[in-house]
Amino acid sequence: MDKLEWIKSKIISWEELNHYLSIYRFKEQKIIFTNGCFDLIHRGHIEYLARAANLGSILIIGLNTDDSVKKIKGPGRPIQDEYSRAMILSSMCFVNHVVLFEEETPYELIKSVQPDILIKGGDYKPEEVVGYDLVKARGGQVIIIDLIKGLSTTGIINKLSSRPEKRKKNK
Repeated sequence: MDKLEWIKSKIISWEELNHYLSIYRFKEQKIIFTNGCFDLIHRGHIEYLARAANLGSILIIGLNTDDSVKKIKGPGRPIQDEYSRAMILSSMCFVNHVVLFEEETPYELIKSVQPDILIKGGDYKPEEVVGYDLVKARGGQVIIIDLIKGLSTTGIINKLSSRPEKRKKNK
């Protein structure tokens, strides 16, 4: 399989994921789950996802669809379409699967995945994370990974929108 096909093969449906999950559980691999919009990938995302991947064997990312992002972030988002965002995430060597979800929260996807560890970034308390109840009921962990201060997609968008345009005059 060539590299591009390998990247594309990591973007899977919920049904395909259930097949893989059976294999991973049979092999007693630790399943890590996180989710988000991942609109403009930046260093903060890379470090967050790499740290998450270090905690287990398999990293699964639930990715908000375009419609879901619009509901959460507003009409100007996402900047990149869902397939572009999924391709970028799946190109990371430590990401095993990317699964799209339509809802505003990944609760149903987490219920399906039943991860050993649920990861979220930021200023959450573990018990505030969507899916906390599901993961804890199975004896799993909910871990908060600190974000890098000053790095956010919204911050990048705001910085770009406040820059003066530099245009060359056409002669």
